[in-house]
Amino acid sequence: MQDEAFRLVGTPRCGGILVVADHASNRVPADIDLGIAPALLMQHIAVDIGVGEVAGRLARLPGFAAFLCNVSRLVCDCNRDEGAGAIIPIASDGHAIPGNALTPAQRESRLDRFFRPYHAALARQLDATPVSLILSLHSFTPQLADKPEEKRPWQVGVLYNEDDRAARAAIPFLAAEGLIVGDQQPYSGKLLNATMNRHAEAEGRPYLGIEIRQDEIGDEAGQAAWAERLARVCNAVAIAIGDQESAGNRAAGEKMECNPRSA
Repeated sequence: MQDEAFRLVGTPRCGGILVVADHASNRVPADIDLGIAPALLMQHIAVDIGVGEVAGRLARLPGFAAFLCNVSRLVCDCNRDEGAGAIIPIASDGHAIPGNALTPAQRESRLDRFFRPYHAALARQLDATPVSLILSLHSFTPQLADKPEEKRPWQVGVLYNEDDRAARAAIPFLAAEGLIVGDQQPYSGKLLNATMNRHAEAEGRPYLGIEIRQDEIGDEAGQAAWAERLARVCNAVAIAIGDQESAGNRAAGEKMECNPRSA
């Protein structure tokens, strides 16, 4: 399924795992001129490098599907609260985005075209096919552009806000893979977690926020290795969370069901 604002890859399964990637695309619609050099669309300011490819590989595995934003974060950053100024950035990483100097009416039109349909479709998908785990997938640069001498040592970071169920299960699994794992590094989910706050935390859905360092997934070999690794880790996390919930339901005398939510 594909729309201007989003793409759904694979077939979602009840009780499966849905990969959500807000920054998977560097696409800029033909009728939008950002006023930037085309080369910038291949950099982190425009797209989470490697994430779309990893998500696509995961979506081909049994029990996985992927819900991906279909435009660049420079067009509309869907991992923001709707009132945030950076939702349509006028500058990013020191680069001006002159095409985003919009009037209030133009801003509303951009949100109506991309941001609101993206989140409405994601909400419908999660209601229609309840999953055991949401994998929120992003990537990060090996160093900041303004501090190239300060290397980021983490190969993968785990982010979360208030709900850390999946994070606590995932961190030891990832460490057991021999990885350098950042707990709320290089970013904190307390600050950058808008999509998961809205669709997971607010609804009580377990989610795992993952940031992969871009040099880990910059080529096909790395993308394949990380898709296989994340499939293994996510399945283990989903089972661990499911065991916890089943024990709680049994204690309460409740029966677990997997039914679509009512509209």
